[in-house]
Amino acid sequence: MLEDIIRERQKKLKNLLKEDINPYPAKIKRTILISEALKDFNKLSSSKKQLFLTGRIKALRDQGNLIFIDLKDESGKIQAVLKADVLVGSPTLRRGKDNLNNFKILKQNLDVGDFLSVSGPLFKTQKGEKSIEVKTAEIITKSLRPLPTQWYGLKDVEERYRKRYLDLILNPEVKEKIISRSKIIETLRQDLAKEGFIEVETPMLQPLPGGALARPFITHHNALNCDFYLRVAPELYLKRLLVAGFEKIYEIGRDFRNEGIDRDHNPEFTMFELYWAYQDWEGLMKFTEKLLKKFIPGKWEKITFEAALKKYAKKDIKKLRPEEIDEIFKKEVRPKIIKPTFVTHYPKFLSPFAKPVEDNPDLTERFQLIVDGMEIVNGFSELNDPVDQRQRMEEQERKYRAGNQEASRL
Repeated sequence: MLEDIIRERQKKLKNLLKEDINPYPAKIKRTILISEALKDFNKLSSSKKQLFLTGRIKALRDQGNLIFIDLKDESGKIQAVLKADVLVGSPTLRRGKDNLNNFKILKQNLDVGDFLSVSGPLFKTQKGEKSIEVKTAEIITKSLRPLPTQWYGLKDVEERYRKRYLDLILNPEVKEKIISRSKIIETLRQDLAKEGFIEVETPMLQPLPGGALARPFITHHNALNCDFYLRVAPELYLKRLLVAGFEKIYEIGRDFRNEGIDRDHNPEFTMFELYWAYQDWEGLMKFTEKLLKKFIPGKWEKITFEAALKKYAKKDIKKLRPEEIDEIFKKEVRPKIIKPTFVTHYPKFLSPFAKPVEDNPDLTERFQLIVDGMEIVNGFSELNDPVDQRQRMEEQERKYRAGNQEASRL
C-alpha cells in the first residue's frame, strides 16, 4: 500500500519535470505569515492586496474546476481556493501556458503533504471561511511519502518518540511544549541577567567524570590517544570559575548519563546549573522560588528528608541501611509529593559536595524542589573545607572501586 502511494507520487514528480517545472526551487517569495494575514484579515481583504503565502498542504478537496486547500505554516492555517478561470501562472507554471492548463497541472499532481507557495487577495467564501483566492501557485516541495493520518497513523508511542518530526506535525500540543520551553529559557536568561549572573560554557569532554552520582559515557580521542568522558554535570568546572573570581555564574547545556530511561531520566538532557558565591542554601531556596514562581504558581511547602520518609513511606530513617534510603525515597516518597515542595536536610552520605548542618554533621544544607512527583531543582551550600572534601571524595573513590559505577571519581 505504502509502496503504491510512493510510486504514484514519483510518477507525479516525473510529470512535473516533463512540464519543465522545478518542484524544489531555491528561491521562494513570502510576504506575510498566515497568522498575520488572519489577524489583519478585514483590512487586507478590503484592500485586495496580493499576498504571498507558503505552507504545507494539510487537506485537499477537488471539486472539478475548483480546488480547496488547507495550507498550514508554522504560525497557522488558511484555506487556499484555486479556480480554473482565475489561476494565471507562477514562476514554474509559465504564464505562457493557458489558465486551464496551469490548473490541470496542479490538479493532477498535487498531494497532501506537498509544500505550496500561493499569491492572491484575501476573501471570505459563501460559508464565511477566511481564504486566499489563488492567482499564482508554485509547488516548492513535492512530497514522495504520505503523512500518517492524525487519528490512525501514529498512535504507537514508541513510534512517536522515534520519529519526533512526525509527532510534531500531527500533534500540535507537542510543538507547543517546545515553544513554551524556549520561552521559559529565554525568560530565565533575562531574569538572571537582571540579577547580575553571567552565562558561561564549560567542557563537555572531561578527563574524569564528576559533579554528580551517575554512570558516564566514555569516548576515545584519537589525536590524544586517550579516553574522555561525556560530562554528567558541569559542576566541577563551574566551581573552578568561582575559584577564579566569578561570583554569580550559570550554565545551560547538555549533560549525558549512561543510566536507565524513564519519565524522569534520559541519556542526554539539558541541565541548568547556577552558582552564587557568599550565598547559603536558605538564600538559594528564596532565590529559586523568586525565579520560578511565575512558572510554578501556588503555595510552596517545605519538609525535611526524614519527615518526608515518615509521612509518605512510613519509614524511620534511623532503622534503614544507608544504601536503601535513597531507593525508598525515589520510589515511595518523591512520586507522592505533588505540590511545589522543598525537601531539606539530606543525609551526608547522599550529598558528597554539600556543607554539613552545624548542629548535626550527619545532615547537610541541601534541598530539592519537587513538583508533581519530579525533582526540578537540587541545591545546597557548597562544601569548601578542603580536608572534609578530600575525605568525601576518597570515600566516593572507594565506592567506585568496590563496583559503584555512579560514584564520583577522585
